[in-house]
Amino acid sequence: MAMTHAQNVTVETLEALMKAFNAHDLDAIMEYFTDDCVFDASKGPDPWGARSTGKAAVRAALAARFEGVLDVQYDADRHWICGDLGVSEWLVHGTTTTGATVRARGCDHWEFRDGLIARKDSYWKIVG
Repeated sequence: MAMTHAQNVTVETLEALMKAFNAHDLDAIMEYFTDDCVFDASKGPDPWGARSTGKAAVRAALAARFEGVLDVQYDADRHWICGDLGVSEWLVHGTTTTGATVRARGCDHWEFRDGLIARKDSYWKIVG
């Protein structure tokens, strides 16, 4: 589903985005993002994780996630919208390329501009 700048962000928007993530459809996912978007991953060298800036860098970071956990899925999800901010809560699960099982509760904080994602800030519970 391609978004237009005039479109309001709704819970249904986040549900459709979740479907694109579960399909590993990078083209569909990136249609939701601004050209100057930012993705703060849950893991990385800084307090905010690993930061990717710009559509190409965000796409590459998401592609790496799909390549590292080939069967990654997000479910048990709930979503909230408040103005230009949103939250998606989910359970991520899959198997890494090394055979390790991934299963953790997490959430994304979304910041929208003109109906598109300007920032995705991702958090996962630490398991172990």
